[in-house]
Amino acid sequence: MEKLLAISPLDGRYAQQLTALQPLVSEFGLIKNRVKVEIEWFKFLFSKPELGLPALNAAETFILDEIAANFSPAAAARIKEIEATTNHDVKAVEYYIKEQIASHERLNDYREFIHFACTSEDINNTSYALMLKESIGEVVLPRLNNLQEALIKLAQDTKHVPLMARTHGQPATPTTVGKEIYNFVHRLGRQIKQLQQQEFLAKMNGAVGNYNAHLVAYPAVAWDKLSQEFIEKNLGLTFNPFTIQIEPHDYQAEIYDNLRRINTILIDFSRDIWGYISLNYFKQKVKAGEVGSSTMPHKVNPIDFENAEGNLGLANAILGFLAEKLPLSRFQRDLTDSTVQRNIGVGLGYLVLALSSLTKGITKLELNPATIAADLDNNWELLAEPIQTVMRKYRIDNAYELLKDLTRGKKVTAESLREFIRGLPLPEDEVARLLTMTPANYIGLADRLF
Repeated sequence: MEKLLAISPLDGRYAQQLTALQPLVSEFGLIKNRVKVEIEWFKFLFSKPELGLPALNAAETFILDEIAANFSPAAAARIKEIEATTNHDVKAVEYYIKEQIASHERLNDYREFIHFACTSEDINNTSYALMLKESIGEVVLPRLNNLQEALIKLAQDTKHVPLMARTHGQPATPTTVGKEIYNFVHRLGRQIKQLQQQEFLAKMNGAVGNYNAHLVAYPAVAWDKLSQEFIEKNLGLTFNPFTIQIEPHDYQAEIYDNLRRINTILIDFSRDIWGYISLNYFKQKVKAGEVGSSTMPHKVNPIDFENAEGNLGLANAILGFLAEKLPLSRFQRDLTDSTVQRNIGVGLGYLVLALSSLTKGITKLELNPATIAADLDNNWELLAEPIQTVMRKYRIDNAYELLKDLTRGKKVTAESLREFIRGLPLPEDEVARLLTMTPANYIGLADRLF
């Protein structure tokens, strides 16, 4: 019933397909990362001799690590209970951790070093960076790589299959099925490489990015150096030395723009495959029990590619807004980014759905070589291009125009074209070579480019 009442289909109809993403980009995932950052910051402070704090022993470190490692939905629910009183989500995390260490005397004595010198955004920006890094690395990239592998296999399997290209939707110079699939492999590969190299920026520098409170408490400490060490070594993120109260989210915009380019490439692919299916170049494997239409029993619809196109469009709408909005802030802080960032999982969710649909759809494709071959054999006018190009080589006047008169808007047969070739003032070996050409073997380097 919860799924039936869900406002978003991501938490309703499609929830089962997003189980890998749910614990990462949900509010539970955000709270879990907040707890982790608070614990790591507390431990880090006690590891710095210049602060004069006693070193934590193994038992104390274990207690702290367990709070983060064993964080559960019940723990998150307790934090939400505290938030009901504080009306502040990050402060609720601080109070929760203080609750957890209350029975441990020495840790409790130093409880005020939980959230020490932090503004809420020190915790939030690091938590979102960890969330994004994990979501991209553990969910999005593996699925993109799986899709890429499926595309590569499809391209290799159809590498030598001639295909009549279509420019402006009209018959055009032949290519191969594999080459047209590999175009998407190459485009997608460039974007995946950029995503793999993406930095995840974070800051830990107080209310407006100047370590003001830190320096008042410990004037002799190089807080900027400590902050960089904590961000890079303890959290595995990239240090941003110049911020306002918030980390300015430029890196997030880079991620979302990168993902939008990936989505746009995949929309292009989805539409092409949809078209090839409609031309009967590809058939789809039938699954027992499935229905394609409530009234037309024969239908096998390209639903995987249609669903992917729709979900990729939704993802782009959300990711586009995130990319455009998040880098904007009034003066040193306003709260508009806070509510917007809570929708990061929505954008990623629709992308993950689409990747699953595409990968599934590709596995259901079956080439229909007879239809592809028939289209080629029914369009001998495609050889007008190579014939007039050879004529130009031998400086035959009006080569283009002669072929235009012969073929434009007309149906040309193999015999009528060969009769034209035999009448050309070309060397015998060139005439013989042109006579061996067919639409199916006029494919250039298409089957040798990859």
